Order: sequence, then C-alpha cells, then structure tokens
Amino acid sequence: MAETCNPRRLPWLMKSCIPDPRRETAKLPSGNRHPSAVDATVAAVASPSISSLPDDLLLEILSRVPHPSIPSLSLVCRRFTFLLDSPAFFALRRSHGLLRPALHALSLPSPSDLCPASLCLLSFAWDLPFGPIPIPAEIPDGSLAHARAVTLGRSIYLIGRGATLRFDAWTGAVSSRSPTLFPRKKFAAAAIAGRIYVAGGAARTSAVEEYDPDLDAWRVVGDVPRRRYGCVGAAAAGVFYVIGGLIVGRGVEDSARAGRLDAHVWAGTMDTYEVETGSWGRGRAAAVPGGGCVVGACGAGSHVYVLASHAVEVSFWRWEAGKGRRGDWARLEPPPVSGHLGLGGAARFCCSALGEDKIVALVHVSSDAARRRGSAEGFVLVYDIASGEWNRGPDLPTGFRRASLACVEC
Repeated sequence: MAETCNPRRLPWLMKSCIPDPRRETAKLPSGNRHPSAVDATVAAVASPSISSLPDDLLLEILSRVPHPSIPSLSLVCRRFTFLLDSPAFFALRRSHGLLRPALHALSLPSPSDLCPASLCLLSFAWDLPFGPIPIPAEIPDGSLAHARAVTLGRSIYLIGRGATLRFDAWTGAVSSRSPTLFPRKKFAAAAIAGRIYVAGGAARTSAVEEYDPDLDAWRVVGDVPRRRYGCVGAAAAGVFYVIGGLIVGRGVEDSARAGRLDAHVWAGTMDTYEVETGSWGRGRAAAVPGGGCVVGACGAGSHVYVLASHAVEVSFWRWEAGKGRRGDWARLEPPPVSGHLGLGGAARFCCSALGEDKIVALVHVSSDAARRRGSAEGFVLVYDIASGEWNRGPDLPTGFRRASLACVEC
C-alpha cells in the first residue's frame, strides 16, 4: 500500500466498526415465506461488519493502513486502540516493510525557562513537528531537565530525576510513568529485550534498575562495580554498557585508601553488564585508548560507538565485542568538530543510532568564538557506517537547546 493517506477510507472504516442495530435485531425468516425473500433476509443478517472480524484478520487489515492514518484509527473504538498497542501490530508492519527508522529530537525547558512545561519534538529531517506538547501536571517542574531518552518499540521514554514520561511516536500521546526507585541525574540508560536499564547518577546507591513497561514498574536487578556520575549508556547484543563519568561514593573512598587516583580517570572507561546472566565484566573497566573523556555513546548492531573528548579535539571509536566479554577498540574517522571547539568553551554531545547503518551526533557548542561566527546553537552530524564518512545533517531550529535523540521505527 502506498504510504499516503486517503481520507475517504477512514469514515468507511469507522462506520463499519460500529454494529448496525437493524442487523443486530433482525429475525430469521419463518418457513412459510417465499425462498427469494428468505435468501435476501439471511444475506442481510449475515452481512458482516469489520467489527465481526477476528483479531488476527483485523490486525492484518489495520497493519496495512498508512502511517498518517494511525492516530485517527486509535480514536475509532477501544478494540482498535488495544490492537494498535499490541506487539503483533508492530511486528506485522515490520513484516510488510512499512517501518523505517525515524530520528526524533526532544527538547525540554530548564527550571529557569519562563515558559509552560512542554515537550518540543521534531522528527528527522525536522519536517514533522509534534511540539510543543504539554507535559502532564503530575510531572514535577524541572525533573526532566536532564532526562535520558530511551526507545522501546514505538515509544520514547524520558527518564529524569524522580519522573518518567512516555511519548507515543505514532499517535503523539504523552503520559506519566513510574519514576526510578532511586533519584538519579546524569546516569546511564539503555533498552534491551523490551526492558529499560539504568545505572549510575547516584552517590548513595550502586543499584541497577530494570523497568517493565507492561507492569509500569522498576526493580533492582544488580549492583554496578563502580558508582559513576555523568555517565552515558548504550546497548548492543544483549549487553548494557555504562560508560564514562566520574567515580563517586564508595569507589572514591576505596581508591583513596589504596593510594590510587582511579576515581579521577574513569571518564574514559566502561563497565559491561550481560542482561541474560546478570553478570558484570570481570576486572578493570575497558578504557578508550589514549585517554580522553567519553562524551557520547550509542549501540548499533553488535557494536558500541563512542565519542571521546581530548581538550579541543574529539576522537571516535568502535568497541569490537568478542567472546567472554572481551573485545578491542577500533579507531574511526573523527567527527568534523575541531573548528567549532576552543579553549574556554563547552560542547555537549548526544548520540543515537539511526537503524544499523548510521550514527547521528547532535553537537551543541557554547563559546565566544561560536557566537561571533553566528553558528547555530546545535548542529547535526551523520556517520555512515559502511563508508566510514561523516556528513552534515539538517540543522536544528534556533533555540532547540538540551535536546536528546531517540530513534523510533515508524
């Protein structure tokens, strides 16, 4: 089916979903009526509406509806809403080749912004604006200012300090979800096998939490070997990577007693958590060659891609995972950002995989030199994994600050 919306089809679909009361109350004919009249009456009674179809057949029909019509379908009836939210609907659209990776940039106001709490969202290449979207009243002000964005199926979860927000990328619906058990800020988060995992960002706990979207509940599944603050998360091949940041809490105390400076050099390292076995990689955390501070990371396929900052330069690495949690680093072409960085300035990076063949990096530079050049607040770089080359992507609109990236199949 062509990916276009035919408005004439929706009214018919909505009308056919509502049972006809005349058919529901029609009586079967008595035996003394003319055969032709009997046939006509039986045909009228037996004529099915779409509501009489079994779920599997109705799902097959709905799965072929063009994407722009999906929000309208969810308003037809509760049965439609239930089927559209089912994993089977998502799987059928994928099997029909109707899903494609779509990158979303999400921006949230800071507590100092004098504007109503809202979610500003744009889809790659920023041509399908959804925002601003009002944030539910139960979400505390400022709790999502530094939220991590994680994708589960068709939904983007924004996980902040004491609050979680779910955004349905297909319908535009926004709803509040359960917050993490422990307050966290600048932590690692990633999705694996239909669950969300978070770690770090808290000095008083080393707990790793797992989120079940069906139950809307968090639970503790383990403890990190090093408590990190300012870390980032990534997922690949069933492994949760907790990368970068500074060691806080117990790790600092242990290092001080041992006379080491480990607490200050973990910014270029990562810990690996195998979800299936619930075990961490043994020994010292894997470190990015040449030092540097990890400023962005994401998983694509079976690999993890990492951006590391070295003063006014940025390097780009791929972690080649091997058996037994062993692996090695491969140096890749660095992103073309050296001309935008300088001493005395600051740069913020956010990474996301766009399918399994591209890496997208959002770069936000704040420096006197950038302001003199009239550069945009944020610019987008796209890395093609096959060719190993970076290209400039479409610029974000002015004022789109503190954006997070998330890829959803739409």
